Amino acid sequence: MVTIHLAGDSTVAPGPLDDSGVAGWGAALHEHVTERVHNQAIGGATTASFRAEGRWQAILDAVEPGDLVVVQFGHNDQKEPEALAAEGGYTANLRTFVEEARAAGAEPVLATSVERRLFTDDGELRHSHGPYPAAVRALGAAAGVPVIELTGFTRWLYLWLGEEGSWRLFGHAHPETGAPDNTHFGADGARTVAAFVAQQLRVVRGLDDRTQPLGAWVVQP
Repeated sequence: MVTIHLAGDSTVAPGPLDDSGVAGWGAALHEHVTERVHNQAIGGATTASFRAEGRWQAILDAVEPGDLVVVQFGHNDQKEPEALAAEGGYTANLRTFVEEARAAGAEPVLATSVERRLFTDDGELRHSHGPYPAAVRALGAAAGVPVIELTGFTRWLYLWLGEEGSWRLFGHAHPETGAPDNTHFGADGARTVAAFVAQQLRVVRGLDDRTQPLGAWVVQP
């Protein structure tokens, strides 16, 4: 049976789905897929610390041929602009993850960072990741790796729901500051983004590519 392995930071990491705390989308992915989910994501992780703490090796040790490895970082890498610049250490580390996952027989999948919910006083949604999402897209194109566009999806989602409505995806105070937490999801946000990721993984794997077209049945002359 295929296993989906997750490498990432707090926006991917396990967490409670009863709104008693924060949860990354990886906490809810098992609700939307039939495959096993092995989630090694952890709060505060960068592409460097994830390896240093042994979490990447734990994924490689668990990988079986045909598994998927989904990698999403950036929130914390941007806090170390010298060592982990978007087109520097960050991209280099992601490229190594891709190469090692492939060497282990897995299919790597990159994901751009989920956006922070940061609205201006004029109701505009700020861009909070600078060049980091573009670096992921560029690496995906260069290395032939599928990219799940979570930056674009979450930006659309927050704007579609609106400043007030999008709060339900978060809905809690920051665990460290007590201020409204616009980075870490609650249960609703985790489940919503996980549902999108699950559908995108079906696309990546081509699971529905051979289904019978419905055009002949539903198009009227």
